[in-house]
Amino acid sequence: MPRRTSLPHCLRVLVSLAWLALASQAFAQHLAPIRISEHAWYVLGDPGMASAANKGFNSNAGFVVTADSVVVVDALGTPALGEALLTAIRRISTLPVRRVVLTHFHADHFYGLPAFKAVGAEVWAHRAGRAYFASGEADARLAQRRRDLFPWVDEHTTLIEADRWLDGPLRFSEGGLHFRIDILGPAHSPEDLTLTVEEEGVTFCGDILFAGRIPFVGNADSRRWLAAIDRLAALRPKILVTGHGRHSTDAAADLALTRDYLLYLREQMGKAVDEMQPFDEAYARTDWRRFSRLPAFEAANRINAYGTYLLLERESLAR
Repeated sequence: MPRRTSLPHCLRVLVSLAWLALASQAFAQHLAPIRISEHAWYVLGDPGMASAANKGFNSNAGFVVTADSVVVVDALGTPALGEALLTAIRRISTLPVRRVVLTHFHADHFYGLPAFKAVGAEVWAHRAGRAYFASGEADARLAQRRRDLFPWVDEHTTLIEADRWLDGPLRFSEGGLHFRIDILGPAHSPEDLTLTVEEEGVTFCGDILFAGRIPFVGNADSRRWLAAIDRLAALRPKILVTGHGRHSTDAAADLALTRDYLLYLREQMGKAVDEMQPFDEAYARTDWRRFSRLPAFEAANRINAYGTYLLLERESLAR
């Protein structure tokens, strides 16, 4: 016999869908796309970490309106935010959204994908992102988000992988514009990539750059991240759209905060490792005043320092 679905379950699903629609409409009022060139826009998330207070809206996402379609960069951090982003795009253009290019698979950048898959968009990402789903890390992060961001992330939230896994750099054209994808990972994540609109010198760089707040480092490879920052600066973008914080029209200057913070972490934690000083003592000894007033410091700095301490221990063993 076919399996019967209970009425209470159906009602929960219907209530969830209705709630999602209402939440998306409410979010859409707060997502005000910022125009940065003739064809490119982005929405600006809150400066801190994802929380119940900001309903998971702490990252940026962008889009480019071509002559016949829309190319989206990242999809925000909850299904409701993805729906709201699509609604915000529709206020500017009714052209079809043909693809979403993901800068990386961190929760605050791709949980909004269901809205775009529902309208037929193809998702592109670097193939290194496959490991995120195979390792169990994606499931663990989803469980954490369901706890910390309920009801914006709940039992109905599903994770969407890429339709096309990219092997390396790529150029493509869409609606009269030319786009370039550059692979900068592993850096902030194993699969970091950037998207550039070549006619306008606009580069969407994801979390290679955090503007006006403490970067989230975690267990990232900060040495390679620093090299990626240099590669990003060498692209000489006219306009740089960050994963967090306002866009930049002076990439060399605005990359300095992320670069200086990573260098300071490595300097201070490297000194502790060389002196075989326990992490807690090293953290307490370090003068954090240069960065302590920046958004996300309290939530991220100790995690960043500990991840860097462990990384530098591994680097010292490999010498």
